[in-house]
Amino acid sequence: MKRRRLWLKILAGSAAFVAALALLLWLFPNQVLTVDSGPGQADVMVVLGGGVTERPRRAAELFQSGEAPLVICSGLGDCESNQRLLVQGGVPSGAIRLECESKNTSENARFTIKLLRKLGVKKVIIVTSWYHSRRALHCFEHYAPDLTFYSRPSYFATARVDWKPQGIEHYVRTEYLKNVGYLFRYGVNPL
Repeated sequence: MKRRRLWLKILAGSAAFVAALALLLWLFPNQVLTVDSGPGQADVMVVLGGGVTERPRRAAELFQSGEAPLVICSGLGDCESNQRLLVQGGVPSGAIRLECESKNTSENARFTIKLLRKLGVKKVIIVTSWYHSRRALHCFEHYAPDLTFYSRPSYFATARVDWKPQGIEHYVRTEYLKNVGYLFRYGVNPL
């Protein structure tokens, strides 16, 4: 009987912990999902596909402020449109390289790292959406621990009231699952 009560207490405590953790993750996604390394200098910037137009706009802004002299657009279906947006944002076409084969964040990292190695770079800025920045940064670090990566995300629609009108509510919610999924599928630690 004592053993059964002990197990019930452990189960109830575990359930309360999981519920509290889920509530914290839901209430504070910006603090949990966002990684921003702050201003710095790098050899190249990598703008990941996805988002609307906020990622290439952020990369153009960082390019104009001198954070990196070269930009790589990564992602099947987005690399050419992101290239056009970068040029419209003032990035010379000669300062842009393309990786147009990757279909997910793991492939973004793996395929782009091949290009980074050919270019001989050591420091790289990753540009993506705020809610995607943790997983993206850790993917690149996982596949190339010898390189130094920084995260400089776009802060498009960070306020909860903007999520639904801007269509990112689903992305924010599923990003937690993707972080766990990448741990089990690719060995990428989300912490």
